[in-house]
Amino acid sequence: MMASFDDDLHHCLRVLKSGGTILYPTDTIWGIGCDATNEEAIKKVYAIKQRSHSKAMIVLTDGENKLHDYLEEIPSQLGKLISNATNPLTIIYPKAKGLALNLIAPDGSIAIRIVKDEFCKMLIREYGKPIVSTSANISGENFSGLFSGVSDAIRNAVDYVVLFRQYDTSVSKPSSIVRLGLDGEIEIIRE
Repeated sequence: MMASFDDDLHHCLRVLKSGGTILYPTDTIWGIGCDATNEEAIKKVYAIKQRSHSKAMIVLTDGENKLHDYLEEIPSQLGKLISNATNPLTIIYPKAKGLALNLIAPDGSIAIRIVKDEFCKMLIREYGKPIVSTSANISGENFSGLFSGVSDAIRNAVDYVVLFRQYDTSVSKPSSIVRLGLDGEIEIIRE
């Protein structure tokens, strides 16, 4: 069954607004997502992944200008870090705000990636809020960058599965991750 890009956007928006979960392609790998401001939706994602609530998940947003809504402070080195990134880059920031409390790490930090992927960018822009992204696998199991590698357990557990890019065979991998400290230090977590 083929759905259009617009049909998928419409269905995703409906599910996100109702507190549901989606399985969708990101600028890295296929992810499980929900509204990053909805604590109940985030609980559903943890349950689908069978993951401890102490393990953080990534938040996706569609532009650097949105970071002011979710961070108490914007680090001065951010612009240079983003402009020098050649691959998708997730940054762990201190002092999160404006997001569901069960998404923010115990130390107050949050991992955010500004997406470049057309589908994700449009979805976030139309929704008007950031969305969660976590690998589409049961916690502790291997994940696949391709839709074909996502288990039936995950596909059946979410409220909507995006049809767009299901047959894409481009090799993708998780984003690079860096942590920005309160005093400006940068720690590479994953290259």
